[in-house]
Amino acid sequence: MTFYIEDFTEEERHVLARFFTNLDSPVFAIVNLPEVVKGALFARYSRSAKSVRRLFLDEFYNEPEVGIAGIATRLEGDDPMVKLQRAEDLYERVFSEYGDDSVAQLGGAHIACEQASNVLTKVLEWGRLASYLEQSTRYIFYDKRLGDRYRYMVPAEIASSRHRDAYVTTMDWLFDSYSELIGTLVPYYEALYPKQAEDSNFVWRSTIRAKACDDIRGLLPAATTSNVGIFGSGQAYEMLLLRMRAHPLAEARTYADMMLEELRKVIPSFMRRVDVPGRGLDWSGYLERVAAEMNRLAATVTEPAEPRPEVTLVEWDSEAELKTAAAALYAFTDLPDDQLLRMVEQMPIAERAQLIKAYVGRRSNRRHKPGRAMERAYYRFDLLCDYGIFRDLQRHRMLTLEWQSLSPAHGYVTPQAIQDVAATPVWDEAMARTAELYDAVATDLGRDVAQYVVPFAYNIRFFFQLNAREAFHLLELRTGSGGHPGYRRVCQEMHRLIRDQAKHTLIADAMTYVDHDDHDLARLESERRAAAKRAARGVADPVAD
Repeated sequence: MTFYIEDFTEEERHVLARFFTNLDSPVFAIVNLPEVVKGALFARYSRSAKSVRRLFLDEFYNEPEVGIAGIATRLEGDDPMVKLQRAEDLYERVFSEYGDDSVAQLGGAHIACEQASNVLTKVLEWGRLASYLEQSTRYIFYDKRLGDRYRYMVPAEIASSRHRDAYVTTMDWLFDSYSELIGTLVPYYEALYPKQAEDSNFVWRSTIRAKACDDIRGLLPAATTSNVGIFGSGQAYEMLLLRMRAHPLAEARTYADMMLEELRKVIPSFMRRVDVPGRGLDWSGYLERVAAEMNRLAATVTEPAEPRPEVTLVEWDSEAELKTAAAALYAFTDLPDDQLLRMVEQMPIAERAQLIKAYVGRRSNRRHKPGRAMERAYYRFDLLCDYGIFRDLQRHRMLTLEWQSLSPAHGYVTPQAIQDVAATPVWDEAMARTAELYDAVATDLGRDVAQYVVPFAYNIRFFFQLNAREAFHLLELRTGSGGHPGYRRVCQEMHRLIRDQAKHTLIADAMTYVDHDDHDLARLESERRAAAKRAARGVADPVAD
């Protein structure tokens, strides 16, 4: 597997060496920086085409408000690895005394994984107990090359196969088509939505850019590379690496090895069991065996898929609102749970409704979330929507999520704008060419590897099982006016089904910040608010990458 190696001057390398565990690998840890600076760096990273090391040099290192140059000066002559060894010695004493896995929850690390395919990013973001920021397709044009190649990776399995040339040719053609169409869509939207007098050039162009990127992303294949910033505890990383080391894709296993190497530089004690016989090796082997047996059994399932809408509410609790009312009382009484439930069952419906309304309270914004009594209600949704939507929704972790292999089997979507600019023939050709290549690769190398070929416009099937409390968060956030039209539509339908199919009207109506309106320019109001905040602080508009 080959990666683009970024060039730095000797002076830049001297600076970077103090804060990054290596300068020539796509996986590295961030050290010797305050936590707030690491968080800010990753936040900016998600909307930039730059690597995090380049971003650090260009926008953070010499920023007086951050004071990183001063931190670097104080570090001169003070070997951070010496300090790390002292910390490790302390950890060993604590661990030997307590011997508790929970100790590994108390130390963590920031890791950057760059040039990762969009297949791999979903694997990296699997864990519930870590935090992630991923490079957004909404703010970055993919019409520029990274080194001598567009921003896609060639998996090792394909690179060593007879399909390599066809794969590279098809990927290059996809990105060429993307480059041509983005040059068509931007002026199309500029003419459709002229700049308003109250908006700066930056606000208007950023909004138009986001609109065009939202439409064109369906051409990007799952092989498209991305950058992911991760913060996790030692335990979270251990669990992630055990799964990655058992993964069928070489890319996942390669990144697992690189991550383990870098994590051992910053939290070595937490990583000592990952590749040890009797612990990590056995665990990864167990996962491999389970996957192999399930694939064998699944191959015997030959029944064709029944047609389904984009969103299906599969399962819910018909007594959820009654149970939620009882749960709402629990913390405020001395009664046991089952007694409260019997008592609430005898209440008039109006009194139950009053209980739930009082528990939800008067919310001033969507961040005012009701308490854990809302976790008594649950919903299981089966979803069939394009991979771009899945990418956005998959990052929600306080729920149960499983997804199927990405393939052309469920068809694809064509945005209206693509039809409006007469680009449907190119779009259809892209889907046909990749479907043909998918079939060839899948036949020889398997469905897992063939996923790299499939564009974001193709549909993927996955399910969500979540409680009502998480539904507040997910549906109110993802129906906001600044969201992508695709996932806004999906989440609006989820909310409608909770109200109309499950008949949980009290719960659904309490989600007062679910937005069912249409918004032509999704990012405009968000960009305006950001511009107003910058103006209030006397800060100029950013310079676009």
